[in-house]
Amino acid sequence: MTGIIILAAGSSSRLGKPKQNLVFKGKTLLQRAIETAIASVCEPVIVVLGANADVIESAIKNYDINIIHNPDWAEGMSSSIRAGISALLKIEPNIQSVILMLCDQPFTNTYLLNHLIMANEESGIAVCTYNNTIGPPVLFDAVYFSELLLLKGAEGAKKVIHKYPDKVVEIVFPHGSIDIDTIEDFEKLNRL
Repeated sequence: MTGIIILAAGSSSRLGKPKQNLVFKGKTLLQRAIETAIASVCEPVIVVLGANADVIESAIKNYDINIIHNPDWAEGMSSSIRAGISALLKIEPNIQSVILMLCDQPFTNTYLLNHLIMANEESGIAVCTYNNTIGPPVLFDAVYFSELLLLKGAEGAKKVIHKYPDKVVEIVFPHGSIDIDTIEDFEKLNRL
């Protein structure tokens, strides 16, 4: 069984308002991410909130998900990864793997999430590639959870990925480079 953690705790400081609530094609970015995760083979679905949780949660409270509040969100993405993995292990102690997913990559789809699981049969870590780099969504087998729980500060999961290059399988995801950090990013998205 593979769980999924949607990281949605950031303050969207460069955007000036919660990107989680930006509406794209009739739904907020976070609602789109949640619906994609629910439609995949992943379960349970965990959403980690932090900054602006009060204005974000009302738009997602009717979904069949586990909402986790990360009081340490200001520390950076590592704190949300730790909060999500800890919650996942409480909900499903025998979970075999997890996908870490962002809420601001609007072209992440169910096929991609399921493909990460299928591609991971032998490796242990499955990552997406775009713009000559690796990034989320990314899948980790449970054997890496202890290291994910040790991440600190602004660092994401790349530290763990780079430590085990022989355990990584890559999935090409050209639209993975489209994420929303500024109002210009969002305007460009709406023109696509």
